[in-house]
Amino acid sequence: MPRLTYAALLPLRARTAAIVVVAAVLLSGCQGGSPTAGNSETHTTTASPTSGVSSPVASAAPPSSGAYKPADASGKAQNVPVPVMPELAKENSKAGLEAFIRYWYAQMSYAYETGETKQLLSLSSPACTLCASLEKGIEAGWQEGRWIKGGTLRSATVETDFNSTASTQVAAVQVIQESIEIRTPDGSLYQEPTAATNSASRASLRFEENHWSMIDLGLIR
Repeated sequence: MPRLTYAALLPLRARTAAIVVVAAVLLSGCQGGSPTAGNSETHTTTASPTSGVSSPVASAAPPSSGAYKPADASGKAQNVPVPVMPELAKENSKAGLEAFIRYWYAQMSYAYETGETKQLLSLSSPACTLCASLEKGIEAGWQEGRWIKGGTLRSATVETDFNSTASTQVAAVQVIQESIEIRTPDGSLYQEPTAATNSASRASLRFEENHWSMIDLGLIR
């Protein structure tokens, strides 16, 4: 059965020196919070978004026709707004890095809701094997006429220790994901639903050829 939750598909990553401080910011409020999928690798947090990083990652293109309708037992989501990359996310700066990370997660959320992963892959390096695993997991959920209800993500906080002289930038990201149901063509459940998760992740990114690219992902332990 497909393992679809973002947190379940990522390996644990130790806190490196570059993110010791920012990881502590995200994980300092680990008490209660959103339910997890029962995965011991997932950290439940209640960290509040900080000002300056909690604004929406990207605007969304309006649906071409009709109103947005989330997926339910009767069918897949309709007229899902397409995330639009903000100009800030194209800058090689701390603010640009944070904006790109939010846009990347907005694209992943869109992929869960629509099954379309092409744009997400274009934002990730071929070296990011975990990015590919996420893409394959999402596609598995959408095979044979199935669809995903829920699974949308929100990057509540993004903390970076930006170093303009470094070739790779590292960020700690709090990722909140809704529960996931995989529905079959007749509307029945394909497998047991997975619970919502609230986890802290380590993301590595690189700015080359005038754009950012995700090169590695892992959960912070």
